[in-house]
Amino acid sequence: MRKLTYSNSPNFHNALRDFCGKVAAGGDVTGVVTEVLQQIQQRGDAAVLEYTRKFDGARMKAAEMRVPDQAFKAAVSTLSPADRKAIRASIAQVKEFHRKTLPKTWKAKNAQGGIVGERFYPIQRVGLYVPGGNVPLVSTVIMTAVLAKLVKCPQIVVCTPPDAEGNIAPGMLAALALVGIDEVYKVGGVQAVGAMAYGTQSIPAVDKIYGPGNAFVMEAKRQVLGTVGIDLLPGPSEVMVIADGGANPAHVAADLLAQAEHGSGKEVIYFATTSKVLLSKVERQIAQQLPLLSHAEKCEKVMQERCLAVTCSSLNQAAEVANYIAPEHLELQVADKSIEPLTEQITTAGAILQGYMTPTVVGDFTAGPSHTLPTGRAGRFFSGLQATDFMRRSSTVRYNAKALAAAAPVVETFARLEKLDAHGRSLSIRL
Repeated sequence: MRKLTYSNSPNFHNALRDFCGKVAAGGDVTGVVTEVLQQIQQRGDAAVLEYTRKFDGARMKAAEMRVPDQAFKAAVSTLSPADRKAIRASIAQVKEFHRKTLPKTWKAKNAQGGIVGERFYPIQRVGLYVPGGNVPLVSTVIMTAVLAKLVKCPQIVVCTPPDAEGNIAPGMLAALALVGIDEVYKVGGVQAVGAMAYGTQSIPAVDKIYGPGNAFVMEAKRQVLGTVGIDLLPGPSEVMVIADGGANPAHVAADLLAQAEHGSGKEVIYFATTSKVLLSKVERQIAQQLPLLSHAEKCEKVMQERCLAVTCSSLNQAAEVANYIAPEHLELQVADKSIEPLTEQITTAGAILQGYMTPTVVGDFTAGPSHTLPTGRAGRFFSGLQATDFMRRSSTVRYNAKALAAAAPVVETFARLEKLDAHGRSLSIRL
């Protein structure tokens, strides 16, 4: 764990910047990604299958990439009643939260008498990338697909990497079935992004791609932007905990370790506290809890190499640090009286978990908001995934002769200033 003490000196701010830059750097993957995407554009299925063998160890034929319909029902049958109930509860919570965010079509008369408004439409064909491998992110199915279903996207495609035998984890297939998704391809990584963006003989292209992934997946999304839309760039998981002296050190340690166990080794952990005593206790708790974890070795490496603790003299300073970091998940383990004032100061976090009893995991799995969130300081300009990300809007404008006459002086002025006489004439000819 790297430690800093907050100060207004350039040295502190430089050290914070350097740490954020270092942990965000994942090596230059641009060339590899470009080559894979070019091959998929040129060779379609053949390239997808080749890279699936190379990167995932799975040998498949083109016809085997799509998960057959019967596999979904079979996967649901493997779940216990309790597991099915839990997945359905998460689906219901996420749906209910995002239903409240849906925009409504509207019309109104403007000052010139024209009728203006907005219309909202679901995007026709969307592609969801769900990471698999060592940690199949079953919850990511819910945190993306439920939103697409809620806004009634006509076509929803999911790509997720297979294991070496060409299989998808039953829990993931079951979750897809319970959400109502049946177009699923056993394709991961850059080849999945390329297939969804450009289309292949077996995988029709989509209009927009969503979902988290590693550095290669994020670079692939950057490169295909423009050919298709993308949601945001959610990379390896991040958490920041702000804690005062009243926080339970065992809880803080558990939450830091929870985000370190995702398995990529690129997770980033931040901890800001106003209590040096708490920091020492948290360090001891991390050492005690690590041996109890099934991913202890990976978690320990993340905590050693990619964890930063900042000691602050006030929560205001901690808020300043948080706004610079723009963490994916931000826990405010502070006294109740401090929660709302501190929350008001935070402007860049992907998700804010408030209070001693709100671990990030409830946001990850069931609270309601999507856990697909910006990472790598992208929270400065991106928000977490929303239902509206699966929609597009069109503005509407309708003028009659009276309204057009009222608009004429404004239009004529701009046409003259911009030396666009045809623009002005396109209005005046109507009058």
